[in-house]
Amino acid sequence: MNNGTTNNGTTEKILILDFGSQVTQLIARRLRESNVYCEIVPYTKGEEALRESRPNGVILSGGPSSAAVADTPRAPQALFEMGLPVLGICYGQQTMCAQLGGRVEASDHQEFGRAFVEVDGACALLDGLWQAGQRHQVWMSHGDRVTELPPGFKVVGTSENCPFAVIADDARGFYGVQFHPEVMHTPDGTALLRNFTHNVAGCEGSWNMATFRQEAEARIKAQVGDGRVICGLSGGVDSSVVAMLLHEAIGEQLTCVFVDHGLLREGEAEEVVSLFKEHYNLSLVHREAADLFLGKLDGVSDPERKRKIIGATFIDVFEEEANRIGGADFLAQGTLYPDVIESVSPSGGPSATIKSHHNVGGLPERMNMELVEPLRELFKDEVRDLGRTLGLPESLVGRHPFPGPGLAIRCPGELSADKLAILRRADAIYLDEIRKAGLYDAIWQAFAALLPVRTVGVMGDQRTYDYICALRAVTSTDGMTADYYPFDHDFLGRTATRIINEVRGINRVVYDVTSKPPGTIELE
Repeated sequence: MNNGTTNNGTTEKILILDFGSQVTQLIARRLRESNVYCEIVPYTKGEEALRESRPNGVILSGGPSSAAVADTPRAPQALFEMGLPVLGICYGQQTMCAQLGGRVEASDHQEFGRAFVEVDGACALLDGLWQAGQRHQVWMSHGDRVTELPPGFKVVGTSENCPFAVIADDARGFYGVQFHPEVMHTPDGTALLRNFTHNVAGCEGSWNMATFRQEAEARIKAQVGDGRVICGLSGGVDSSVVAMLLHEAIGEQLTCVFVDHGLLREGEAEEVVSLFKEHYNLSLVHREAADLFLGKLDGVSDPERKRKIIGATFIDVFEEEANRIGGADFLAQGTLYPDVIESVSPSGGPSATIKSHHNVGGLPERMNMELVEPLRELFKDEVRDLGRTLGLPESLVGRHPFPGPGLAIRCPGELSADKLAILRRADAIYLDEIRKAGLYDAIWQAFAALLPVRTVGVMGDQRTYDYICALRAVTSTDGMTADYYPFDHDFLGRTATRIINEVRGINRVVYDVTSKPPGTIELE
């Protein structure tokens, strides 16, 4: 098996070749849950990645192309001569079959959604999990299908519209499934992927956050040397974990800059300063710039213009503070693995929109600083785990995601200090009720938004003409997909009553029950 060392120090790795599926990231999530380190690379860089990373095994993802058509994406042909175990998923199964001498054709019998696989045989991929004669639920999403197997393969499972739902070549360690084991709608999918990583590819599952922390600190020290690092600390999970990791690794070589743009949640600025400056004794510069940002945003209603103005102003303020402390050699950022994946997506993923949504902007080249991105191999929930190993309080580690532009995009239309104050108080009441109900940790993100419309109402003996407050709450693992949280009517009634009674300027409260299916981007 593989004896090479990955970028993060572990001697185990599964390489995922991405053919553009909207759920490729979920494959990586499932593998990481089994403590197996993995990386996603676009199929266009597959040959280089195979040569450099020496993985234990390879997974070929799904994708939107047709393997029945010439000149569509293919895996490096050399992969099949390297003696590595290979698992093809959906399109990955099809291109593997096409490249090894089988046949793939467009079908009149498409299969989308829930289906059932009849197990017809045995193989190492299904060992101890599925047995001949059993029937198992899976999630299908395909139009093409394999119609002829390559030499050496056998059929292990079929579905009503797919005669080759599970195929295997045990001698070479090649396996293919037409369904998606990475999605939750395939109940045994995680166990099946674990069979591939542990039973077929021989991984022990030794990757964990304690190990990652040690390796990350060593890499930071090696990269930074005696240089100085500046970090933009927002108080969110990502920047907080980056700051603490750097603090542990290089101590006084780190300076954090907290720019308070006046668009934060209630009490958040005081929390950040108290926790990091007073409790953890980080070198922290606190710049209060609410008036500056609100002045720049005066009269602006378009959400993308708001983002760009906030980003540009943030850069200006950050640069001023960096110069004031004498400059730095390195800039620390909380780049996460989904950002990295999207930036190299083979299908030209929506990375530009994601960057606009999550970040307030990059820094200009004139600042001439090298990036330090210690979280770029991690997913959001893994960052939370790392924060726990660093001793950060659960109140911060488990905090709901908060966008860089802050309340500016939760307050559609033109901004004002009065509107932001109304929204800030309503949001605080909403989160307070969620915490009192013991629901905060069951929800991935919850927030209030102040809609840009006003309605006539009657409160007591007076007519009102006030804003509508919308409440949002979703469940998710990492924000790639999400569903609304099903509050009961008593909770919604209690929360709405408090907001209307305690926040002057709101006379109506509504609850948003839209979901975020795979492939969409924003929750805001």
